[in-house]
Amino acid sequence: MDLQMKNKLAVVTGSTSGIGKGIAEVLLKEGANVIVNGRSKERVDSVVKELSSFGEVYGIAADLSLQHESERFVEEVHKHGAVDILVNNMGMFEVKPFDQVTDEEWMTYFQTNVISAVRLTRNFLPSMLERNSGRVLNIASEAGVKPLSQMIPYSVSKGAMISLSRGLAETTKGTNVTVNSVLPGPTWTEGVAGFMKGAAAEENKDLEQFTKDYFKDNEPTSLIQRFATVEEVANTVAYLASPLSSAINGSAQRVEGGIIRSV
Repeated sequence: MDLQMKNKLAVVTGSTSGIGKGIAEVLLKEGANVIVNGRSKERVDSVVKELSSFGEVYGIAADLSLQHESERFVEEVHKHGAVDILVNNMGMFEVKPFDQVTDEEWMTYFQTNVISAVRLTRNFLPSMLERNSGRVLNIASEAGVKPLSQMIPYSVSKGAMISLSRGLAETTKGTNVTVNSVLPGPTWTEGVAGFMKGAAAEENKDLEQFTKDYFKDNEPTSLIQRFATVEEVANTVAYLASPLSSAINGSAQRVEGGIIRSV
């Protein structure tokens, strides 16, 4: 299927690894020009080199949880032209008991997972509305609907992203601009793979069996009983970023394998 993205300019934050990198790769393969982002210039440069065979890719290193870094990032993006697709993927998480999370850590969660998206959308959405064309995708999580007791700050921040997306979508009424959130569930990224391999080795279990047991014990409501792949999440984002998805606006698109037990 041709997603009609040739020469569209896409910004994907937090895209030097995992889901963000996967999204950048799929958009490049669909013909978009892509700006990748991460905190480390060395890592950004490495990913730009790695993805360059798929299309026109640029890199801008910046910590978007910081206001001055975000402002510099926006200035650099403008040098490449008008943004057609904004994917707010940057985020952080940590497994930690609720009563051990400090006020400062709560603020870091919101600056990283929510305010970074607020700042960029505030800069790029008005131009999309003026041109009557554009897509904003906010990467949330199934935890935003089904909060995780061991990751409460993360869950709350992702719930905020879902609400932010719907509110922003209301501002696009009657236009060809859309704003949607995407809710991945457990996804097999490099980080998850390393964690699961280490945990399986500690228990002296085969990785495949350990993974099956993980879903049986920890995610019993999952209908697919496996991790989603980065490609499955990225392909969903790519479709929502394309002109073919014009009738999808204000939605919270789940890619979590049916973990959330609701219609």
